[in-house]
Amino acid sequence: MSDRYAQLANAPLVGSMVKTAGLPVPVPLERHSPGDPLIRGRVLLGAAPGGRLAGAVAGVLAGAGAQAASELRDDLRAAAAEAGLDASVWSPETAGADESFKALVFDATGIAGTGELGELHAFFGPAIRRVERSGRVVVLGTPPADCGAPGEAIAQRALEGFTRSVAKEVRRGATAQLVLVEPGAEGGVESTLRFLLSPRSAYVSGQVVRVRRAQAPPALDWERPLDGRVALVTGASRGIGAAIASTLSRDGAHVIGLDVPALADDLEAVTSELGGSPLALDITDPEAPRTIASHLEREHGGADVVVHNAGITRDKTLGRMDDDRWGSVIEVNLAAPERITTALLSQEGALKPGARVVCVSSISGIAGNAGQTNYATSKAGVIGLVDALAGEAAGRDATVNAVAPGFIETDMTARMPLATREVGRRMNSLSQGGLPVDVAETIAWLASPASGGVNGNVVRVCGQSLLGA
Repeated sequence: MSDRYAQLANAPLVGSMVKTAGLPVPVPLERHSPGDPLIRGRVLLGAAPGGRLAGAVAGVLAGAGAQAASELRDDLRAAAAEAGLDASVWSPETAGADESFKALVFDATGIAGTGELGELHAFFGPAIRRVERSGRVVVLGTPPADCGAPGEAIAQRALEGFTRSVAKEVRRGATAQLVLVEPGAEGGVESTLRFLLSPRSAYVSGQVVRVRRAQAPPALDWERPLDGRVALVTGASRGIGAAIASTLSRDGAHVIGLDVPALADDLEAVTSELGGSPLALDITDPEAPRTIASHLEREHGGADVVVHNAGITRDKTLGRMDDDRWGSVIEVNLAAPERITTALLSQEGALKPGARVVCVSSISGIAGNAGQTNYATSKAGVIGLVDALAGEAAGRDATVNAVAPGFIETDMTARMPLATREVGRRMNSLSQGGLPVDVAETIAWLASPASGGVNGNVVRVCGQSLLGA
């Protein structure tokens, strides 16, 4: 469904009136198309003294052929040169008034105490207003639990408030994220940086991503990182599920689309167009976990990616909710994914080494929502599933993560009352709803073989929704 307010707010005459009235002006977001470069425009690289990630960042930028500039500091210039990054020198004292950047990336791992937090202001203060439309800000730090001293842990925890605030200030379709990298995991940041710097992350903002040590990622074709891999997507016949299937197929995966038998025709249409395989099955059937595990092992030699997308809503306030509304939502959204994931992890051959399991939660599971106690309970439980199983998955070089969508433009949201729909669209830092492809792109990043260090994360795809912020 088209966002008519956004169209009017960006029209020449009406747009000026909207700005004068102080109303939000949603900027059309840049999104990825096959063949696009990682980022269109220059990246400014900065670092606090003593940081450990500037070289890794420079290597990612060099490998992607990105245009870059850096502060005039010997250690930073040396890191860029060693990585093969041809970065020009940038200084706020000599910069032209119209000089701008598509992205600002700052290595804050060298901040070892609260007295050094001024490094953030020193770098971002002169540069933040130079961020272009649909620009990117990425701050890199150390997980506080992995810091060597209390003062360092305090300072690194402070990065979260800084980054979330920046995400609310940059506007014009720009985003900001914090990436916390465990010591020793420097070589595993590439997939995360590529995702967060690119238009693939258009509707992800104000998030904290944790990267842990993992096996060295394989060499990849970054346009088709899932070549030769098998991906199972539940609820794949329409909406977000169909977008997930399409995006994983674009990235090279053979997609097994799963949905209830009543939607078999729609499922066949989706998977046929993608060259995938349909699997008509009710995931709440007691035999479903065993059937799915056996099918994956027998027909495909196991799955590399499993996406638990299938879900339902049965909204009512708690005092008016009957047992069926409660039980059906818990069963479809939470109990079935739990049983299936447990079966896949326990049956040898159902999942291939290095498998990726991605669950679809919701910001309702984080913030709650009136009239959705059943739904919010189920989606919070999905986050619990990630917390509970990430450790077991890591022992098998696998990962378990979740995405938590906010307001996404689907057939379901199109049926909302107008006022409710408009509030859902505007109550985020980007002042608009997301698209199914935004959820799909985030899942594709988590599904990548290069994302082995990203485990146990819950990433909101909500434009930095004010709900639960």
